[in-house]
Amino acid sequence: MNVNQSAPPVPPFGQPQPVYPGYHQSSYGGQPGSTAPPTPYGAYNGPVPGYQQTPPPGMFPSVSRAPPSSEAPPASTAQAPCGQAAYGQFGQGDVQNGPSSTVQMQRFPGSQPFGSVPLAPVVSQPAVLQPYGPPPTSAQVTAQLAGMQISGAVAPTLPPESGHFPEAFRDREGILNLSTLWPCLSGSFGPARGPQPNYGSPYPGAPTFGSQPGPPQPLPPKRLDPDAIPSPIQVIEDDRNNRGSEPFVTGVRGQVPPLVTTNFLVKDQGNASPRYIRCTSYNIPCTSDMAKQAQVPLAAVIKPLARLPPEEASPYVVDHGESGPLRCNRCKAYMCPFMQFVEGGRRFQCCFCSCINDVPPQYFQHLDHTGKRVDAYDRPELSLGSYEFLATVDYCKNNKFPSPPAFIFMIDVSYNAIRSGLVRLLCEELKSLLDFLPREGGAEESAIRVGFVTYNKVLHFYNVKSSLAQPQMMVVSDVADMFVPLLDGFLVNVSESRAVITSLLDQIPEMFADTRETETVFAPVIQAGMEALKAAECAGKLFLFHTSLPIAEAPGKLKNRDDRKLINTDKEKTLFQPQTGAYQTLAKECVAQGCCVDLFLFPNQYVDVATLSVVPQLTGGSVYKYACFQVENDQERFLSDLRRDVQKLVGFDAVMRVRTSTGIRAVDFFGAFYMSNTTDVELAGLDGDKTVTVEFKHDDRLNEESGALLQCALLYTSCAGQRRLRIHNLALNCCTQLADLYRNCETDTLINYMAKFAYRGVLNSPVKTVRDTLITQCAQILACYRKNCASPSSAGQLILPECMKLLPVYLNCVLKSDVLQPGAEVTTDDRAYVRQLVTSMDVAETNVFFYPRLLPLVLSNGDIYLLENGLNLFLWVGASVQQGVVQSLFSVSSFSQITSGLSVLPVLDNPLSKKVRGLIDSLRAQRSRYMKLIVVKQEDKLEMLFKHFLVEDKSLSGGASYVDFLCHMHKEIRQLLS
Repeated sequence: MNVNQSAPPVPPFGQPQPVYPGYHQSSYGGQPGSTAPPTPYGAYNGPVPGYQQTPPPGMFPSVSRAPPSSEAPPASTAQAPCGQAAYGQFGQGDVQNGPSSTVQMQRFPGSQPFGSVPLAPVVSQPAVLQPYGPPPTSAQVTAQLAGMQISGAVAPTLPPESGHFPEAFRDREGILNLSTLWPCLSGSFGPARGPQPNYGSPYPGAPTFGSQPGPPQPLPPKRLDPDAIPSPIQVIEDDRNNRGSEPFVTGVRGQVPPLVTTNFLVKDQGNASPRYIRCTSYNIPCTSDMAKQAQVPLAAVIKPLARLPPEEASPYVVDHGESGPLRCNRCKAYMCPFMQFVEGGRRFQCCFCSCINDVPPQYFQHLDHTGKRVDAYDRPELSLGSYEFLATVDYCKNNKFPSPPAFIFMIDVSYNAIRSGLVRLLCEELKSLLDFLPREGGAEESAIRVGFVTYNKVLHFYNVKSSLAQPQMMVVSDVADMFVPLLDGFLVNVSESRAVITSLLDQIPEMFADTRETETVFAPVIQAGMEALKAAECAGKLFLFHTSLPIAEAPGKLKNRDDRKLINTDKEKTLFQPQTGAYQTLAKECVAQGCCVDLFLFPNQYVDVATLSVVPQLTGGSVYKYACFQVENDQERFLSDLRRDVQKLVGFDAVMRVRTSTGIRAVDFFGAFYMSNTTDVELAGLDGDKTVTVEFKHDDRLNEESGALLQCALLYTSCAGQRRLRIHNLALNCCTQLADLYRNCETDTLINYMAKFAYRGVLNSPVKTVRDTLITQCAQILACYRKNCASPSSAGQLILPECMKLLPVYLNCVLKSDVLQPGAEVTTDDRAYVRQLVTSMDVAETNVFFYPRLLPLVLSNGDIYLLENGLNLFLWVGASVQQGVVQSLFSVSSFSQITSGLSVLPVLDNPLSKKVRGLIDSLRAQRSRYMKLIVVKQEDKLEMLFKHFLVEDKSLSGGASYVDFLCHMHKEIRQLLS
């Protein structure tokens, strides 16, 4: 992207935020929409007349800008009450992390004529306008609400928190002239670091590209123009426009798929859908030396059981009978479309290890004139990228087909759980929820059996056998030597024992209504559930509902070790580590039994999430956190999460292996699983939301002609008790030119990998070291591109590869996240919770989590905004919002009467209310967890929490603004190149 070339003078304003299906950008009130809205800026390549120094009234620029404020916000903000300061509530904690009146970015006065910027040589690609849209743009977004087009036609002038880069245009390379900007920066990073120790003389004999200027000299500051900065929103919008209309056909090797933010259909023609596998690059270096030079991680984010949209078919199930699936005799790879049949079809050559194998007589088929089997398109394993095999008994434990799995509900009945109303709410919900256990293949009822345990410092097991008139309770008080006191009647079929189960769920809240027991155990509860599954000889899932730090005398007892003084010290890593090894040992036993643990936490104070989440993390389970749980505020979120968690399809007792063709191999794995060796990913449970991220390294030279192949094989037990193999195949290109590598990278996947790498790094290294490692790697990637792929140009220009031009802004968001740079009010538990959450996220989830989406509901000059990051949903309301809008949305007559922190919009019978509530519902439907709504009023104490998510601004915890980080990255690159 060359930002110093001329282009037609098209105003860069009014760039729309990507809208959702059903929210078309039609015209306002029947008036034709303006294609070139009026704007306070002049056209490109000319002077900028009438440049406004403050935003037009009521305009809210972007996710990167603070909401307009009628007066400066107070320097100190009152601490949010309990329930408003934790990830359990909002995901990112109540953090004073946005810009305030006391922390503002440098303003650059005066307009510089375009001619003052040094021009780079023109490259051959046509120049396209590179605007800067929200979030992070200054443009208003259109959204069709109340059945009419409501648009902000004018891009507001940015408030003092932001800056401008000189006008710029986009090409294949992104060039920003930053040499004159450094003296103006706010100093987030300090001086440039010296040569990096691990970079081993990075660019020996670098060409001079003509006369390179020396170090930057202080010059009169220029105003920075945001339109010169790569805009995530513009990239997202361009991809939607260019790639959203046609299906993505997977028949061609090494195709880069559309972005995760684009809605598209997939046609499987031999490679796995990007819904199952996404790679950091689809064209990988032929040699390890080339890979080391580029520093681009070679990784795949694999989601083996991903749910597909209804328009796409689930993988076909292939049954080869008693002989089982056909495999290579040497490397054990499964039959796939890339296997080559030879000798008239009697043998096949493995595409992974080149071994020649005999074709069994029952699988034989003749070849056509191209050497392809004539039945290739009749067999999923010969024509599709993804498919399933029914597994034979050889693939089962103890050579015995598995029983259907079981669900065990384990409910904390200590004082906190009873007092908050949690136990009563949960028991009431389970009565109806048990009718919706996962089932397969149109079965009338689920094959899953259920059991129930309650606990505080002792455990209560319940016999709910269908022949009983009333449930029977058995108490185990010896928690040091846990055992299951009954077998028959503990795990039952729901429909057979319906009356007894209902009776039990009615009785539990009453039984413990007067409890004064505040202490709880934790490890023995998991031990009991696992022993019950072992006795029943089946896999399954434990649903644990837990409220407090387990301080009762028992195995796995924990102490309160919360210590914020460790932040930014070498001991900070201990906050992320479990405080005892007992839970790893327990997790290992759970995995061996196929016992997956999902943990629902309801803490009022520190509970040591870092330790309690170990077993869910290592068994492939999930952790949900609801801080300071209150039924009236949190009921909808908890019940929605619970329903989805209970109903989703899960693969149990799973083992996953990733095979590769000769030349590369899988060397590292990230996610929620356990590994007892270097190749097998073991998962007690795996659902459609979880990913496993795999990093590859070279062990030989690759061939451009043959490319590289990946095959992910997942062996699992279905919810119906069927043993299956799910296979995903993907062919990648290989290159000898670095330009081909950089042209086929996927930045969203790269960020997913880098975040997971960093979040694992904090377990063993100081956080500052982890942050510096990320910055260095990013600088190395971009410096290698600058040296080897970019056109010769001035050293004062920042050059970004087209596919990676968003790498700096996204990486800055990761660096500013609460795990790597916590604000003052982010708790230790919040950080541990988010760390384990991100570990299993797919690419779409990390994209919106690190770079939240801001949707201006353009009702009255930008007075209402909706922000989401996959965990949180904020509705920001400006003080100057029109009275009619307030009445229509909140059923009150003025702004002052809106309740701050409101979590539910009133259901009102007017078009505006229906549209906004419909939009909120559609956003929630896209995410794997229920996003609780928080209404934030301008100038309210909650506004600091909202500003924390405006990720392009400088944060109060010290995180750099996008502009500052871009300049810092340029400094790092120049350091490497010199």
